[in-house]
Amino acid sequence: MNDSRDKSPTPGDETPYVEMPDVLKGRRQLAVDEKFCFGCHPGVSCFTDCCRDINILMTPVDVLRLSRRLGITTTEFLPKHTQMPVTKKLHLPVVMLKMGPEPEKRCEFVTEKGCGVYEDRPWSCRMYPIGSALPPARAGEETEPVHFLFEDDFCKGHAEKTEWSVESWKADQGLEHQEELEKGFHDIVSHPWFIGGQRQLDPKRMEMFYTACYDLDTFRRFILSTTFAERFELEDGLVEKLEKDDEELLRFAFRWLRFALFAEPTMKVTDAASKKATGGTMGSES
Repeated sequence: MNDSRDKSPTPGDETPYVEMPDVLKGRRQLAVDEKFCFGCHPGVSCFTDCCRDINILMTPVDVLRLSRRLGITTTEFLPKHTQMPVTKKLHLPVVMLKMGPEPEKRCEFVTEKGCGVYEDRPWSCRMYPIGSALPPARAGEETEPVHFLFEDDFCKGHAEKTEWSVESWKADQGLEHQEELEKGFHDIVSHPWFIGGQRQLDPKRMEMFYTACYDLDTFRRFILSTTFAERFELEDGLVEKLEKDDEELLRFAFRWLRFALFAEPTMKVTDAASKKATGGTMGSES
C-alpha cells in the first residue's frame, strides 16, 4: 500500500525536518506515537536474511558488550571484528561490524537458530526496522533523534500483527539503558562545534575520539598507567571506579572528550600541572 509519508518530509510537517543520511532517504518518517506492525522470529520465512551483506554501525556500547561477550579486550575485538570506512564526508571515525566472507557475507555471529550473541547484539540490530538520525547541531538547542521505518521488500516481518510505537519497540528491545549510557556520545557527535560541516578534527583528535569511545581498554591504560590522575582534579574514589567499572569509564570518556576536543570545562587541570604548562607561576600579584 502506498503511503504519502514514504517521501522525505518538508519543514512544517508534524515531525521535525532533518537532513538524512543516504540510507534513510525516502524512508517513512515516524511520529512519536505513530504505530507500525512488525515481528521477527524463526517462524518468519525471511528469518536471518537481514543478517548478511549489510552495514551495521557499531556504537561504543556495542563494541564494549561484544568484546566482553567474547572474552577479549576492545583492543583485540576492533581489528578482528570491525572495519572503518574512510570518506571525506566523515568528520568523526565510524566503526562497522565486519561481515563474513563472500558470497553471502553473513554476520559472523549468526547461527542456524538465529543470532548467537542475541543478548549483546548491536544497537542497529535491536532497532530494526526503525532507523534513527540526529538533526544538525544548533547552538543552545538539545538535539532529539528523528525516527524512520525500514520497509524492505525482503522483510516479511511487516506482515505480523503485533503493533508497536517507537517507544514501545525500544522498551521491548531493552534500549533504555544503552541510550542513557550513550547520551554523552550522542552529545559529542551532534556537538555545535561541527555546525555547518566546516570544522574537522585533526588526526590527533580523531585518534582521541576513536580510542576513548571504542577502544575502552586502551583508554583505561591511558588513565591508569600515565600521569593523568596527577594532571586533573578527579573526584574521590573515581580512579578506583574507572579501574573496575566499564560503564563508569565510558561515561568518563565522553566527559573527557568534551574537554579534549571542544575545550569545555568538564575537567579541571591541577595547579601543579597548570604551573608546569606555563613554565612557572600562573601570574604575579601587583
